[in-house]
Amino acid sequence: MYEPIRTKSVHTMAAAPEIPHRSREEELDIRLAGHLTALLTVTDELRALASQAEAHGRGADALAAAADRIAEQVARLNGGHYPLRAEPTGGDPSRLRALEQRARTLAGNALVVATSREDTAAMALAVERLEAHGATVSDLPDLATA
Repeated sequence: MYEPIRTKSVHTMAAAPEIPHRSREEELDIRLAGHLTALLTVTDELRALASQAEAHGRGADALAAAADRIAEQVARLNGGHYPLRAEPTGGDPSRLRALEQRARTLAGNALVVATSREDTAAMALAVERLEAHGATVSDLPDLATA
């Protein structure tokens, strides 16, 4: 009546030692580098917009310095490899509010992962960017009423 299973269990195959696995620390490094790289892209876009209009008294030089610090952290997490940086599009200044909010979200995400990793350098950078973008978001006029 009962015929035994002749194939290996799916669970046995999943535990095969030849499959490479990453540690929790490696996974957190990858995640933090990803959040910081996305923040770097948004920061470059904000820098391009700021250089066009010197938006809200914040110079493009401060954003360029912040972008360089972000790139250094990404390089540290990626074994010395600096991230590729796309040429910012600049474009429409009405995107400024959305970019600032996106930068704040990405800085918050980076802060959560950096805290989980106990990476003080990345935490300090994330807090700095979170505060910088938080202040500018509240200073921007509401585009829906403008």
